[in-house]
Amino acid sequence: MTAGSPGLGGSRVDGVLFDIDDTLVDTRGAFGAALEQIVTTYLPQAAGRQDEVLAHWRADVDGHYARYTRAELGYREQRMARANALHAEFGGAVLDEASYAAWDEVFEAGFSSAWTAHAEAAAAVDVLISSGVAVGALSNAGTAYQTSKLERVGLGARVPMLVGVDTLGVGKPDPAVFLEACRRLGTVPARTVYVGDELDVDARAAVEAGLLGVWVDRPGPRRTEISEDEVQAARALGVAVVRSLSELPGLLGR
Repeated sequence: MTAGSPGLGGSRVDGVLFDIDDTLVDTRGAFGAALEQIVTTYLPQAAGRQDEVLAHWRADVDGHYARYTRAELGYREQRMARANALHAEFGGAVLDEASYAAWDEVFEAGFSSAWTAHAEAAAAVDVLISSGVAVGALSNAGTAYQTSKLERVGLGARVPMLVGVDTLGVGKPDPAVFLEACRRLGTVPARTVYVGDELDVDARAAVEAGLLGVWVDRPGPRRTEISEDEVQAARALGVAVVRSLSELPGLLGR
């Protein structure tokens, strides 16, 4: 089908905006690789508990990264706070500015070297592009950082990074970032789909901003607990749920 053909819930779709981390890119896997290095170097007492370490990091129960997206913390501040929270949970030493700098070098080297696209991501993007759909990315991380990530995994030429947390100074779920991404994509919100792995700040927030929302609920442990009532409430709001990006073209009528 061509751009503007009926798709999600009968709506006409001209554009698709993608989240990046754990949507296009296997960030959970990359975090796992980074944290293996952290356990070896800083938390040897947590050896054999890597799944717990990864779950703790991804959950970010104190909401440091969310505060960063609300411009309440700087990027380095939130990462250092999360590192110290991880150490507190698993018996590591408190990190000061100097020791955190060394810690972050270990973490970032392991993290960035493990960036890979999800296996189905490129094919799904190619189907959308070939059918005339405009494609771009909106992320709660920095624009330059995410651009390099997309390039590293082979999607940079196909999925331009349009809006990051540094574009307007805030991130999702603020409606302004969704609307700005649509403006840059050249599509109207009501005919633009946002695809992300977080039910609240991605899919629901997109719908509340006037876009069409798709939640990618991949198999495996979720970042946080989500009740079936929450899922059903999101569906009632208009959120569509897929288990893989391979389902996306069919959902949009491609």
